[in-house]
Amino acid sequence: MLLGLAANRLHHQTEDAALFDLLRACESGIRELNLGLHAVGRTYDAIAAADMMHRYPGLVRYPYGREGGLMKLVAEVVGMGEGRTLDGAIYLTDPVDPSSIFPEALALKRQCVIHGKPFLSTVASARDWIEMERIHAGLVRDRHADRFHDYASHTLALIAHDAMKPAMLDFAAHNFELLSRFKRRVGTGTTGQKLNEMAWSKGWPADKPWVDRYNSGPLGGDAQIADLVLERRCQRAIFFEDPHVARQHEADIQLLERAVTTVTHEAVCITTPKVAQRWCDAAVMRAKG
Repeated sequence: MLLGLAANRLHHQTEDAALFDLLRACESGIRELNLGLHAVGRTYDAIAAADMMHRYPGLVRYPYGREGGLMKLVAEVVGMGEGRTLDGAIYLTDPVDPSSIFPEALALKRQCVIHGKPFLSTVASARDWIEMERIHAGLVRDRHADRFHDYASHTLALIAHDAMKPAMLDFAAHNFELLSRFKRRVGTGTTGQKLNEMAWSKGWPADKPWVDRYNSGPLGGDAQIADLVLERRCQRAIFFEDPHVARQHEADIQLLERAVTTVTHEAVCITTPKVAQRWCDAAVMRAKG
């Protein structure tokens, strides 16, 4: 597998920065998976200066962002042939860094969503994804990743744009048992109601909501859930995005995404049905192991 790798300056400025925390936690998993990393210039240079991933042949340097490095990763998510087609991207985002909303940064996420590939914008998301792939590869579970799977104490957000609501309902119905293990599930208006109706049809107590509903997205539901994320009261968000449609409440959606990246060590975010299902399958396998 190949992933793009980039990190805003905040995440590699100091020894305890997020990029280095991620590599310390996941270097063995990266090596076990023989995971190729196409790293944008400054990110690669920071790793080398910290003497991390020492002599790892899968780590390849790309140009600086200002020289088109991130743009090249966008093209590789779409696909540039053998050796230059990425399976996803890790982009550790600083929500107040202007470069995080440059066209190439937004396009990297958009193309990952369009092509059903993981876009991992937080340390927690990247750690969770690497553990997921380890499980699919038949490796013994990493006990250091257990905190991401303590569902009985976690809150899960289930959110979907209008065109993706049927996919969310299908996903939740198919994985109802696993998703029911979470301490709490939250959602925005219409999606939450439809999920509750699905749960009641499966025998969930009729006097008890399966999903605690917040406002609809246009009326601020995304902002309400963002507040839960910022207060560390929501640990995982499954957010099925429709990248093809302009949305009137785009600012609210971006607010939720910024909240997730603000608590980079705590919040896992999944943005496509394909990646979400792969996580569910790995979670079931991991629990059996």
